[in-house]
Amino acid sequence: MNPAKAAFKASYGLSSELPASDRPEIIFSGRSNVGKSSLINRLCNRKNLARVSATPGKTATINFYDVDGTYFVDLPGYGYAKVAKGERQRWDKLINTYFASDRGKVLLIQLLDCRHDPSADDMQMLEYLHHYGICFVAVLTKADKLKKSQYEPTLERFRAICEPFGCREVVLTSSDSGLGMDRVKQLMEEHLVSLESE
Repeated sequence: MNPAKAAFKASYGLSSELPASDRPEIIFSGRSNVGKSSLINRLCNRKNLARVSATPGKTATINFYDVDGTYFVDLPGYGYAKVAKGERQRWDKLINTYFASDRGKVLLIQLLDCRHDPSADDMQMLEYLHHYGICFVAVLTKADKLKKSQYEPTLERFRAICEPFGCREVVLTSSDSGLGMDRVKQLMEEHLVSLESE
């Protein structure tokens, strides 16, 4: 998979709109404003492939990107309090339908802000992933806000939090500096190759 070969496919706001699954899918999940769009842009070496918003809760759709024959699937950000109840219910149905459907889900990238312990919504998502047996790695964002001396203690803390939920690995990243991006790409490749060999 060559992430540089990436193009936006479509956004889907209703579960009934989701396209048929015809290729492997790598999913990106995280709370609002955790940096999913920035991560996708950095992985694909593009500035504006995924729209970066300063307004939490802006991504109210599931966005599909065609990345060299694989879909990157960007889920709506969760945990933004100012979303109306009806809108939140639509998001929940959209995400639940996506996970319940028979799709080529290869790996989920669960984004967590490395500067803070996981929120209640983050913990709920980890429980969800564990309950449904979804293969995932935790990608810690915004590492450029840490001192280098904080890297290893931060990784150890998040490993202790995430591993009981079945997390395969914890990677410290920065979309600004590029820290950890090679490892994230390597993990995606490993899971794609594993799928092909089954």
